[in-house]
Amino acid sequence: MTPRDASDANSNRWSDLNRPPLSAAALRRGLIREDGLWTEVDVVQRTGSTNSDLVARATAGEAAEGAVLVAEEQTAGRGRLDRQWTAPPRSGLFFSVLLTPAGVPVDRWGWLPLLTGVAVATGLARAAGVDTALKWPNDLLVTVGDEERKTGGILAERAGEDSVVVGVGINVTLGADELPVPQAGSLALAGATTTDRDPLLRAVLRSLEDWYTRWREAGGDPAASGLQDTYAAGCATLGRIVRAELPGDRSIVGEAVAVDGDGRLVLATEEGVQEPVGAGDIVHLRPA
Repeated sequence: MTPRDASDANSNRWSDLNRPPLSAAALRRGLIREDGLWTEVDVVQRTGSTNSDLVARATAGEAAEGAVLVAEEQTAGRGRLDRQWTAPPRSGLFFSVLLTPAGVPVDRWGWLPLLTGVAVATGLARAAGVDTALKWPNDLLVTVGDEERKTGGILAERAGEDSVVVGVGINVTLGADELPVPQAGSLALAGATTTDRDPLLRAVLRSLEDWYTRWREAGGDPAASGLQDTYAAGCATLGRIVRAELPGDRSIVGEAVAVDGDGRLVLATEEGVQEPVGAGDIVHLRPA
């Protein structure tokens, strides 16, 4: 890189002073400690998908548990069902973490997206003073005015036989004119006490470390770790009439009455049947 190139890159990096860049060095100092979960923190300016990048690194043996990859901008970020997630540079938190849940049966790994949701909501409440609700299975909701809006999402993917990469996207400073769809929201629009992404990311990752450690030490048992009750307490889906759009063009309408021990959403239908839903799109039809 020539001096002019370096100057241009630095100028572009600081082009929006309301959205300052993250410092990998500062994050490492604040998050990596002996015997802690986080082992490396990398910040890239631009990438397609932090999940795809970290899965590739993990399967190639180039990343260990506790690796964190953060992007200032994602050009091909993905949500569930391969939905695209895009946002202006430095307007949100877009990161993935590599977890290797040794000692936890694989059939309990499905709790990881729900655990991450609890951790994110807890961290944001502490750092930004924003009440973040959870929409089963992986959406983060905030209230803007009197409307419930999606401000983030979570995507978990296997990385080889023994690891999982969990990706998180959170809209932080998006203004009303920047929202990808009218139903979206951001921490700024929800009245966050701070939109400084550094303390927000630290709070979320520390909360995730706490919940993940507690869950892993309990052998992945959602009840013994307190995860199941905490998730249910913060889940905006429970108590509502919802439509579950399932694979194979099938759908179920019913009241969401519980999240069971396998992390499935239990619907009580008009026929008097309680039907667990393990995968699908959930549409909130009526408030609780």
